[in-house]
Amino acid sequence: MRLPTWIRTHLAAVRALLVLTVITGLAYPLAVWAVAMLPGLHDKANGSIVESGGRPVASALIGQQFVDSDGKPLAQYFQGRPSAAGIGYDALASGASNLGPESVRDTPADPALLAQGRSPHDAGFRASLLSTVCAESLVVGRREGVDGSRPFCTPDGVGAVLSVIGPRDSEGNVVDPDRVVSINESCSVDPARPTTPFIREYEGVSVECAEFGADYSNGRLVPIRGDAPRHPAVPADAVTSSGSGLDPHISPQYADLQAARVAAARGIGVDQVDRLIADNRQGRTLGFIGEPRVNVVELNIELDAAYPVPR
Repeated sequence: MRLPTWIRTHLAAVRALLVLTVITGLAYPLAVWAVAMLPGLHDKANGSIVESGGRPVASALIGQQFVDSDGKPLAQYFQGRPSAAGIGYDALASGASNLGPESVRDTPADPALLAQGRSPHDAGFRASLLSTVCAESLVVGRREGVDGSRPFCTPDGVGAVLSVIGPRDSEGNVVDPDRVVSINESCSVDPARPTTPFIREYEGVSVECAEFGADYSNGRLVPIRGDAPRHPAVPADAVTSSGSGLDPHISPQYADLQAARVAAARGIGVDQVDRLIADNRQGRTLGFIGEPRVNVVELNIELDAAYPVPR
């Protein structure tokens, strides 16, 4: 007896569903799991868990914050890169700041809201990538006892950027400035403490502070390099976050910069810390991919095991 066409069609669909369910829902996952359990892959498949004292304390793939209850970095630990993942290294909120090299102009805070006791963030302040890097470099410099200045940054740690306003030539260059404004230095609301721009004049025109609400978009943005060293003492990875916000690695240069502080906090010699850094240093993947790096999480765990913090 020949079944009706619509029944044969539905039976064929059911058979295809069952076959694909077995292949993609059972066979394939089991094959992947079996391969992941092979020696050399097992630990990675299980999250690259790092143990200390017989208990899991971290993943070698995800950074952590080594701070106290107030969020201040602990001197006895190496610090990782800044993180834009949640409040820092949040695996459920992996992501970057999404700020690029053209992010040089801050969004100023509303002085009226600041006068009400609001925080700068709640008052609308948003730092550009440049100002974020400038400010973080000063913080790291103070923490490590080195010069935290960087090119295109003011001594106060904001982006040294001018808005040059005036007639332009055919290439868009301002030929005879009418006004020059330091756009990341907002004018003070306290007349007794006026804002002093990082430079007094530009091409013979006095530099002004930025008035809240004023429109300077008709000006040409001109970053000012300043007299900071060409190669800053604070490495770039110390002041910029990774694309995922979860990277546990830092450059060997940043690790070396922190060695003296960590050694002093633990009461040991810098040479002892240097040996641990060398033991945890990883080269380029396959010899040519990426850059040399140091895993901060693994390094700090080994530090605690070898040289516990004095009580």
